[in-house]
Amino acid sequence: MSLFRMSRRVDFCDTDLAGIVHFANFFRYMEAAEVEYLRSKGLSVMMEWQGQRLAFPRVSVSCDYQKPAHFDELLDIAVTPVRLGAKSVTYAFAFSVDAEVIAKGKMTSVCCRVAGDEGLESIEIPPEIRAILEQDMLSNADPQEVLKKLLQEALREAEQTPSGENA
Repeated sequence: MSLFRMSRRVDFCDTDLAGIVHFANFFRYMEAAEVEYLRSKGLSVMMEWQGQRLAFPRVSVSCDYQKPAHFDELLDIAVTPVRLGAKSVTYAFAFSVDAEVIAKGKMTSVCCRVAGDEGLESIEIPPEIRAILEQDMLSNADPQEVLKKLLQEALREAEQTPSGENA
């Protein structure tokens, strides 16, 4: 399993008047981490692929919160694919601040062909894209076990990064 990490500073517009991040923003952070992860692999959530327009709309998302995030904190966001279905990919996410996990999430996206005026049509993930995503997965892994390992690895890496350093 390969772990992709990115950092993001909490903007004032992401918070309420108490300076606490609104829960819905974690979904935006997950989407941003997914986009950056795919970009690092030469992929995207919307792209031309072998003469057809593909998209990966989200069909399920969840987030469990342990502690709040606050204005101006540096969030470390870790992401990895944990399940590949015929047409879908599920990612696990871990959020940490100063080496402390504050939230964890999961998101499932479905591979679709963009069919012009007819909208989206779900299709099997092309073999080449599947092979790229499989490189970062543990075969036949239980998503909960992978999430646990992801959180542990994110904590270890955050503890090794000097405070305030953007990884």
